[in-house]
Parts: sequence; structure tokens; C-alpha cells
Amino acid sequence: MKDFFNELFHYNHSSNQKLWDAFQANAGKTSEKALALFSHIVNAHQIWNNRIDKKLTAFGVWDVHTLEACQDIDRANYEHTKQILDILDPNIIVNFTMRGKACSKKASDLLFHVINHSTYHRAQIATDFRQSGIEPLNTDFILYEQR
Repeated sequence: MKDFFNELFHYNHSSNQKLWDAFQANAGKTSEKALALFSHIVNAHQIWNNRIDKKLTAFGVWDVHTLEACQDIDRANYEHTKQILDILDPNIIVNFTMRGKACSKKASDLLFHVINHSTYHRAQIATDFRQSGIEPLNTDFILYEQR
């Protein structure tokens, strides 16, 4: 299972870095909404990592960052996730609070949520890109596997 998650998080990081490249290549054409969604992706990843690893989180889930900060946060998130995967049993139960409610989930469920959540919001960014006249990226996992 750890190999599976390592591959998924490599895919996630690769997709986010390609997204960063697309933002850079289309400076001035991308919307504030797209940057807010990209910020949200990296913020949520950090929040979930820190819930699993029992660390304090530096960002609110909807804090907006510069594009450069998003790239840096994504890299740090990826490295943190790799460290978590190296030492963590994916079947352990993680206790956390969400929206004021106590919750318990397996670490593997939380890790999968990060991937699913990121994919969902990258799709929203793709829609926003198209509406802004930018060709959206195809970040489907099946295409990543063919690299």
C-alpha cells in the first residue's frame, strides 16, 4: 500500500508542478479564482499532512498565496508526505477535529482524500483556464502512468 501511495503522491506533485508551469506560461491571463483554488489545494494538503503527523498548521484552508509560494508549499507538502509514508502504518487511526467535530479515520483514508481533493480542484482550475482562453492541462492519472 505504501508503494501505491508513493506513486499517487508523486503523480499529485507532478500534476501540481505542471499546473504551476501553466500559470507561469499564462501570466496575466489566469484568474484570481484559479490562484485561490491552487492555494486551496496546497493548503488542504498541508492541513491533512499535519493532522496525520500531529503538527500545527501554518495556513487556513482558503488562504491565498503567491504563485511562487504555491510551488514551494507543494514541494514541502510532497516531502512531508513522503516522510509520513516512510514511517507511518497506513492503517493507524488518526483522531482530529474538523469543523469543531471530533473525527477518527484511517491514515490511508486521509491520504486518499488529499489525492481526491486535489484532483477535484485541479478540474475546477481546468474549467477556469478554458473560460480564460487557456488550454487546460490533462492531469489524468492514467496519462501520468504513461510517462
